Amino acid sequence: MQDGDDHGRGDGADPPPVRKIIHVDMDAFYASVEQRDDPALRGKPVAVGGSSRRGVVAAASYEARKFGVRSAMPSVTAKRQCPGLVFVPPRFDVYRDISHQIRAIFRDYADEVEPLSLDEAYLDVSADKARLGSATAAAKLIRQRIREETGLTASAGVSYNKFIAKLASDQNKPDGLTVIPPGRGAAFVQTLSIRRFHGIGPVTAAKMEGLGIFSGADLAAKDMAWLAAHFGNSAEWLHNLARGIDHRRVRSNRPLKSLGGERTFFNDLITDTEIREALAHVCTVVWDRAAKRHARGRTVTLKLRYADFRTITRAKSVPSPILDGNSLLAAGEAILGPLLPTEQGIRLLGVTLSKFEGEEDGEEAPATPADLLSLI
Repeated sequence: MQDGDDHGRGDGADPPPVRKIIHVDMDAFYASVEQRDDPALRGKPVAVGGSSRRGVVAAASYEARKFGVRSAMPSVTAKRQCPGLVFVPPRFDVYRDISHQIRAIFRDYADEVEPLSLDEAYLDVSADKARLGSATAAAKLIRQRIREETGLTASAGVSYNKFIAKLASDQNKPDGLTVIPPGRGAAFVQTLSIRRFHGIGPVTAAKMEGLGIFSGADLAAKDMAWLAAHFGNSAEWLHNLARGIDHRRVRSNRPLKSLGGERTFFNDLITDTEIREALAHVCTVVWDRAAKRHARGRTVTLKLRYADFRTITRAKSVPSPILDGNSLLAAGEAILGPLLPTEQGIRLLGVTLSKFEGEEDGEEAPATPADLLSLI
């Protein structure tokens, strides 16, 4: 039995081995890079992103977070909450180069490395590639090398599965290390707010709170039948999380799940013609990216953000993979058509392509910054 699974499998199968997983998460990555490269920004509240009235915060330094500034927040709101906020434009090429440098460090300690984005990754150090004797020792040395070689800090969580390792890395940020050993996972998880659970979004969290579930302990108190009645196919997954159970493996060759782009407009798009032209532009960029990666998907998702910041997404799947830009645009037009004319302006439009050839049903993975980039 994998530690943390007090119920066992009941199928007579051999128990899975206890894994040693590290989750490394860079501290305020984009903003920290800017503060590292410009000493004048150190100690100041910094936001990476556009400062115009149409701008959005891509990342915020810890000094800015004290004022409630968060990623994806409109820049005007961030400035209102923190009048001294300093905006700097993003430099994604620099962030990618540093990310590659950090991943090279990871490879010295683990063959199985699963990046989630430019600034975080899972490592399976069960094989003890560096012969350090423990996952904790590996995590300490990794964080030390990141600091020495990049001038940046990272937080890490060490545990026996991915779910708890990720929760642990966020426990003592910034520049922290948290270790949750086998046998203590369930107790740790049950002390946390369900809003801390990776994979439970705001909508599901709000639903849970409406049902009286505010913590991991509250969730663990619900039996499988109750969970199935309220959360359907997610019941077993939620049941396991509340008990510190996660059998997912670290996957070094994580398949591409989605690829797309979005654009925020300086002025709201009002007319059908303006909106359709914007759709064509975004589809062209997305198809260029897909073509370079030889990615052929069957599902197109359209994202619209209105002037009042209300955001909707609509998706359409086609029987066979999309093979050219015109077909991508046609699918996007089919989604957009019923949404026109709009009663208020459009401030953001995005298109995502997913369900690629050869993809099997299974765990969904969110698009990373390398796959889903702003077009502004």
